[in-house]
Amino acid sequence: MASQEDAELIQAYRGGDRNAGARLTKRYYTKVLGFCRSKAPSAAKDITHDSFAACFQGLDTLRDPAAFRSFLFGIVCNRIRMHYRRRRTDGERLDFGTVTSMDLDPSPSQIMVEHDEQRLLLHALRRLPLDMQILLELYYWQNLRVGDIASALEIPANTVKARLFRGRKQLKELLLTLEAPGQLIEQTVSNLESWARGLRDAAV
Repeated sequence: MASQEDAELIQAYRGGDRNAGARLTKRYYTKVLGFCRSKAPSAAKDITHDSFAACFQGLDTLRDPAAFRSFLFGIVCNRIRMHYRRRRTDGERLDFGTVTSMDLDPSPSQIMVEHDEQRLLLHALRRLPLDMQILLELYYWQNLRVGDIASALEIPANTVKARLFRGRKQLKELLLTLEAPGQLIEQTVSNLESWARGLRDAAV
């Protein structure tokens, strides 16, 4: 239903209805902002605004209007990487398969959470390699399907499946290394998907 509504708004926008663009922005703004806050806390608003500007500038390249959400988040992911590349002054190439968002931006996250399990999960996510954090959050926070994630990240669907399996394993292993009461870690690990959904809701 949401994808069909997106498609109708895009068709209206392409037909000259500027209000349709405003409605699309309103629909996804808080989702994008929350997504950026967990990876670039100090620049989340700037990256969000930049992402929407780039999205509408390139909207004519979107062949399937129903795929707007994966198109938008693909742009957001690229803008997050671009943000960190621009900050490099030593000319060294960033490897987003190893560097973490905590390494790149240790500023406290602006995501307000109510439960210790959500706080622990966010703490662990920010200590995963950035590319792995992005992939897990697209799946758990944004509810993108494997094919949509593959489209957004421009990688094969089988690669997405393999990385999801590996990412979940890494996340659980990382949770076990954090300084927290054993019961809290056990509760977070045993009900990972539920706490991830709660963390998604807290981010918007």
